[in-house]
Amino acid sequence: MSHTQISPDVSQKLTQHAMLVIWGLYARRIGLVQAIEAVKLKQKTRIHRPQTKVLEFLTAILAGLPHLQDISRSAHPLDQDQMTAEAWGQPAWADYSGVSRTLKQLNAEEVAALGAVLDSVSQPFIDQEVACALEKNGELVYDADLTGRPISSTSTSYPDTAFGYMGDTVSLGYQAALVSLHSPTYGRLWLANELHPGDTVSMTRTQALVQAAEKRTGRRPRRRTELLATRLAQAEADQQAINLRVDRSYELHRDAQDKMHDTKLYLREWEQEVRSLTAEYEQQNRQPTAHCQLTRAKRKVATYTKRLPRCRRALGVAERRLTRHEARYDETQAEVNRLQSHYQQLLADNAANPNPIRATFRLDGGFVSLDNIYWLIEMGYDLYTRGRSPSVRDALSAAVTPQTTWERVGRNASMTAWANTTVNGYFAYPLDVALVHYHTGDKVQRAVLLHYGQTAVTADLAGWFHTYNGRQTIEAGIKEGKNVFQMHHLKVRSPEALLLQEHLACFAANFVRFAACWLATAPKPTPFPTTSVKNMVQVCAHTSAWVQRQGDIWLLTFTEQSLYAGHSLHFGSGVVQLPLPLFRDIHFSHF
Repeated sequence: MSHTQISPDVSQKLTQHAMLVIWGLYARRIGLVQAIEAVKLKQKTRIHRPQTKVLEFLTAILAGLPHLQDISRSAHPLDQDQMTAEAWGQPAWADYSGVSRTLKQLNAEEVAALGAVLDSVSQPFIDQEVACALEKNGELVYDADLTGRPISSTSTSYPDTAFGYMGDTVSLGYQAALVSLHSPTYGRLWLANELHPGDTVSMTRTQALVQAAEKRTGRRPRRRTELLATRLAQAEADQQAINLRVDRSYELHRDAQDKMHDTKLYLREWEQEVRSLTAEYEQQNRQPTAHCQLTRAKRKVATYTKRLPRCRRALGVAERRLTRHEARYDETQAEVNRLQSHYQQLLADNAANPNPIRATFRLDGGFVSLDNIYWLIEMGYDLYTRGRSPSVRDALSAAVTPQTTWERVGRNASMTAWANTTVNGYFAYPLDVALVHYHTGDKVQRAVLLHYGQTAVTADLAGWFHTYNGRQTIEAGIKEGKNVFQMHHLKVRSPEALLLQEHLACFAANFVRFAACWLATAPKPTPFPTTSVKNMVQVCAHTSAWVQRQGDIWLLTFTEQSLYAGHSLHFGSGVVQLPLPLFRDIHFSHF
């Protein structure tokens, strides 16, 4: 933005979407429009290029339109706003039906290419924020979360949906897995997102989100290989112990088999002896006595007949024990192999990372199984999360005494903590653990907080409590996506288009913040607050203005019906000459 001279005879046109015009000029300035136009999409061009329709879809999300048809059927249709199209470098916008057809025909490769373009355009901003965060705070702070994308429970037209918990209810739809970076400049930046069926649970996506964050920022902490080496040694010791059990089980199983074999053999032999003696006694017309050979043979048959079921039971026990120990051996072998592979990977990571950073992940309790806790620690991250295990909560509660000191950390929350504990061996690595009591009337709810890292959190319980709850920034981002960018309305139905919608929504949230900083550097302040994304999307993007342009020089003058009447903004180069007041047609009023 700068000053320019516009000829007084240049005509002016009305836009009902002033902010979209500004964002279009900024999108061209940072190369977004050009980059999307360069993506090859295998669709025919009749009136509008498919790339134009993708850009139109992005502007619809930036405008916070709830439904795709609002492009053409809202009070001020976007596809009728010529100045918005020109600001985005397009000859005109398409009807919403054309946008829908284009999005439906996109394939996975094309969506991946469009996603790569969005990443490449925003990457310089992310790189700058990474450097800024490391300089100011000495670390990167990430948050991850899962949010539902529910649809009608009777819908059959959305692919790959499933029922799952979305909020406090079970709904049909999708789960979006998101990871964000705490940004000194922008507050929050989205780094990556994934779309999954609705029955996806958080803990299955933890590692993928961490790896996506590392890939996007290009920075990672030093891997704690010394800790993993200890756990690997313990796993190998466990494997050796179970191997001894397997050997002993083989011996017991072999003994049981031998006893079974001998019992059956002796039973057959004595049964044959009874038959032979019986025939002999009948031939000699002899009567058995209490201690004759036939009576003793029958006693042997009875003895082995009784022994046989016991041998079968003993053999069954031995077989089940052997099967159990063999399965356990296979599990420990797989665990040793996995840890060895993980250990080698972490050694390679450290060798390729001469400048490691400090990084923290803040996660809701749904993300942290024991394996995920250990993995995050070994990957070098400091961790703030909630404990999910009732046994840990109960063990901490049992450790509370009348002498336990509680510190008030919130309006209705008090907290006590233990430093560097495994909680009676529950955790493989010592953690800082805290028991939090939330007082609601006469009721007390208990929660467990977990921490691993360099910060002495047990010396500042209020700081620990508020640092963990700082992850509400990602929850606010999810709320912004649903209520401002209208992501609680799925505007498309094909799997590829649904994924593109997720990419565009996250990009839009970042893009609005990038543009706000650009606007804040203008010599003349904007009449609207650039710190409020909600205001820019819901108000400014639906505000009327007169637009004058000459080449790459643009002048926006807000109409008398606009909230910002009397203000103007100019973009381009040179000196601005404000236009003289002109008659206004009532048909151009902004309502």
